[in-house]
Amino acid sequence: MGESRGFTVSRLLTHWAEIVGEDTAARALPVKIGYGRSGVGATLTLLTTGANAPLLQMQTEKIREKVNGCYGYAAIAKVRITQTATTGFSEGQVQFAPRPVKKPVKIVSTEIKDTARNVVVGVENKTLQDALALLGENILSKQKS
Repeated sequence: MGESRGFTVSRLLTHWAEIVGEDTAARALPVKIGYGRSGVGATLTLLTTGANAPLLQMQTEKIREKVNGCYGYAAIAKVRITQTATTGFSEGQVQFAPRPVKKPVKIVSTEIKDTARNVVVGVENKTLQDALALLGENILSKQKS
């Protein structure tokens, strides 16, 4: 499927967020890689909404460098931005979603950790003991909140 659109390296499609970063991946999706007649340098086409196009246009050089890093050589010579509506070309085909909100990490006090660990001391299986201790920490930390 990807090869029909010029994506000889499927890693670019499957690991898009890791290659260009979460912010860029939430704003744009790779659509096509087009190769010129001379065969030197390809054009990567990105799909985005109209509001995000100027932001991406300023980042095209960074995007090109990151994608070329994925390929291992200067495969991409140019990045082209294509604008669309928020749902893409057809109903449900391309969806741009906001970046997921990261939940804050709770810091559990050593007192709660010790209490949970003391409760599961009698469990012989180490893996089960660790899992039960973690469960106990979660339960005890929610009660204090």
